Formats: sequence, C-alpha cells, structure tokens
Amino acid sequence: MRILIVRHAEPDYVHDSLTEKGKREALLLGERLSKIPASAYYVSPLGRARETAEYTLRRVGKQAETLPWLAEFRGFTVQNGKKRIPWDYPTGAWYDHKGLWDRDDWLNDPLTQGGTVAEIWEETKTGMDALLKKHGYVRQGGVYLCEENKDDTIMLFCHFGIGMAVLAYLMNASPLPFWQNFLCLPSAVTTVVTQERKKGEVEFRCVGLGDISHLLMGYENASLAGLYPECYNGVDSTDPALWPRQPEIPLIR
Repeated sequence: MRILIVRHAEPDYVHDSLTEKGKREALLLGERLSKIPASAYYVSPLGRARETAEYTLRRVGKQAETLPWLAEFRGFTVQNGKKRIPWDYPTGAWYDHKGLWDRDDWLNDPLTQGGTVAEIWEETKTGMDALLKKHGYVRQGGVYLCEENKDDTIMLFCHFGIGMAVLAYLMNASPLPFWQNFLCLPSAVTTVVTQERKKGEVEFRCVGLGDISHLLMGYENASLAGLYPECYNGVDSTDPALWPRQPEIPLIR
C-alpha cells in the first residue's frame, strides 16, 4: 500500500484559496497524480487544499472524502503569554530540549505546553488510525496488522504541518524534527509505502519527501511559501511577498 501526502499548491492565505501561480502548480500536479491509480482520495476541509485536489479529481472523475482532522495542524503552544504554532522555532530556542526528539516525551517539554498541541496530536493519531482501519490496517504498537496487504494507493490532500504530523506518527517518531528540519514546498508530494516483512504485519517507510518533479517537468518554478529567506534580508517571515527582494536564482529550472 502507498500513501501520498500532498501539500496544497501556493496559497492565498487571506482568502483560503490558491494564487494564480498556485493554480498553475495544481494543474501540473493534477496531470501527474491522475496517472497514478488510486482507490481513495481524502482532503482537508480548508479551501486551499480542496481547490488543489479538484485539479486531480476532475481528471480522474472521482470525489474526495473530507476529513476534518486533515485541516492544518491546529495545536498551539503558549510561550511568554502568546500563542505559537509548534514549529518554526529558531534552532537556538529548541536545540537543547532533547526531550523534543523523543517519541513519547516530546509533549512533556515546556515548548509544547500551555495550549492544545497534545489534544490535536491525539486527534491526528486517532484520525489516521481510523482511516487505515477503513482500508484494512489495524495498529498494534508500532506496526499495522492486515489480513491482505494490497498493491494500492490512497491520496491525502492537506497541509505541511498536518502532513508532517501524519508522517511522524507512521514513522513512530516525534513530529518536532519533521516540523523544524524539513519543508514540503507547495504542491509537493510525499510518498509512504508499506513493508511486509512478516505476513500480515506492515510497517511504513518514506521513499520520497516533498517531491516537486511535476513543477520541473512543467517549467514552473517552485513557490518558496513556508521557507525563511535563504540569505538575511531583515524580514523574518515565511511569506516571500513580504521580503524586500525575491531570490535572483530560480529554485528549479
């Protein structure tokens, strides 16, 4: 079984939709994903993910099931009296918090306290387990039991934060290193596959993280939305529109 975790294309966060560039990305993404036979499609309830998915769904003549828990990871922490998302911390702020790397103890660290992170993490685990159970996979410890592991594909159209949370859960790891050290650019595809080394028991392995080859094939530059400036420009933001200058060298071509 394969799970494709697809981040939405370049977003217009103000209107929860796609930018014009995002629509071009979603079109190229749809051309790619429509060539992959899939048994089921799932989508976040948020507009930018739903709009991204439509480009694929129209080509294959299918509908996606909306899963509320696939909305962007909504858990927040409280630091110095202010709400914060549990990623995008400067490295110096979390590097010495060794518990954040632990699969079980990361929720006990001060940087994850005072908000709803634990609640939404539990919602994510419960939602993913329910989804996989629907397809015949039942979690037992760090693996999933199944009567018949199929050569099948399902697609999840969602967001970076929740996508990395799902990936971490399937990898039996803390999501903090995934949130902090990796980034899936808009319209990126992450591929997870089962390994059945013991009959009826599968484990998941990531064989592709944040792939944007469909943009390269379509001569479309990748969007940098979600990435901090490569070189200091005085603006500590992941929104390139706020940067005083854009990168001079395209990310791909």
